[in-house]
Amino acid sequence: MRIKDLTLDEMTPAQRAVADEAIAGKRGRVPAPLRAWLHSPELGRRAQHLGAFVRYDTSLSPALSELAILVVARFWTSHFEWYAHAREALKTGVSPDVIAAIAARATPPLESEADQIVFDFSTAVVTSGRASDALYARAVAALGESGVVELVGILGYYTLVAFTLNVFDIGLPDGETSILKA
Repeated sequence: MRIKDLTLDEMTPAQRAVADEAIAGKRGRVPAPLRAWLHSPELGRRAQHLGAFVRYDTSLSPALSELAILVVARFWTSHFEWYAHAREALKTGVSPDVIAAIAARATPPLESEADQIVFDFSTAVVTSGRASDALYARAVAALGESGVVELVGILGYYTLVAFTLNVFDIGLPDGETSILKA
C-alpha cells in the first residue's frame, strides 16, 4: 500500500470519527478505499456517505447494482474492487457465468432485459462517458429516470473507488489472488 494504513490509535479525532461512523453503519467496518480517504477526513466522510447510499439504498436491485459495479471494476482492472464485488454479485444471484464473462472481457450471457440494459449502459458510460439517445431511452424505460440517475451515481462512485484502490495500491487480503488480467 502506497499510503499509510492508519490504525485506530494513530488517527486524529476527525479521522477516528469517520472510521467510527463507517463501522457503525451498514458496512460494519472501514471499507478498503476509506483506508486512503481517511488522510482527508472530510473527503472520507462524504465519500463513504455516498458509497453507503449507492451500495445499499438505490431503487436498483442488489443484483443490478453489483452487475454495474463489476463492469467498473473490470474496466479499470481494480483487483480489490473485483475481489469484493464478485463475491457480493454471487450472493445477489448474478450467475457465475456472467461474472466469468465480464472478467474475461467477453459478452456475458444475461438473462433479463434489465440485466442487459444495465450492462450495456454501464459499459457505454465507463468506456465513453456517454450514452446514446437510444440507450438512454432504453435505460429510462427499464429503470425510470431516478434509476438511471442512481446508476450513473453507482458508476461514478465505483470509478472513484477503483481509482483510489489502484492509485494507492490497496491490495487483496493475504492469501488472495486476483483473476483479472490486464
